Amino acid sequence: MADMILIKPEEGEYEEKKSKFIAHINSINSEQEAAEYIAEIKKKYWDARHNCYAYILGSNNEIQRFSDDGEPGGTAGKPILDVLVNSGLHNVIIVVTRYFGGVLLGTGGLVRAYQKSSADAVAKSVTAEKKKGVETEVSVEYSIVGKLQYIASELGVFQLDAVYEENVKFKFLIPENVYEKFCESVMEASSANAIINKNTTIYYGINDGVPIIDNTHQ
Repeated sequence: MADMILIKPEEGEYEEKKSKFIAHINSINSEQEAAEYIAEIKKKYWDARHNCYAYILGSNNEIQRFSDDGEPGGTAGKPILDVLVNSGLHNVIIVVTRYFGGVLLGTGGLVRAYQKSSADAVAKSVTAEKKKGVETEVSVEYSIVGKLQYIASELGVFQLDAVYEENVKFKFLIPENVYEKFCESVMEASSANAIINKNTTIYYGINDGVPIIDNTHQ
């Protein structure tokens, strides 16, 4: 499965025998942020019997944590973790709040409820395949701005910013696989007068044609 990034989180829900399960998903950068998010959910749902969670951190999920928060061992945190691992997402947390409905669900029922509510949160959220790109500044004379923008459009390069001064300074997000081709084309079009400054490697996803920078990549 391709690596994915979380763009817009949504809540997931599942109800069984009057017990209600509300799943919240969010991006995190550290275990400290995970702890803060868990505390935030617990404060919001202070009257709930359980707030179980799981989170993963690192490009290869090097850190994996989960908690059953009073549920029978293995019936809540681990099922939530399994959903996260199988989602292709990284650096994310899911906290599932349970309101007890008065009827015991049994081990199988709990596992199913925590999995389904978590999976619902993932399915409803906006996600995108993670891509690797290069943030690059390009300075050109006004006379070749049109050529530059045409090259960018043809190669699927995203314009992030433009500053019009003595020359025009563009900031682009260039997919890694077309970076060399883009630079060669720009230098050819400008008779080698363009100034290209490679800034940094970044990760992003595309939502409705717009690049969304992945700020959680470690």
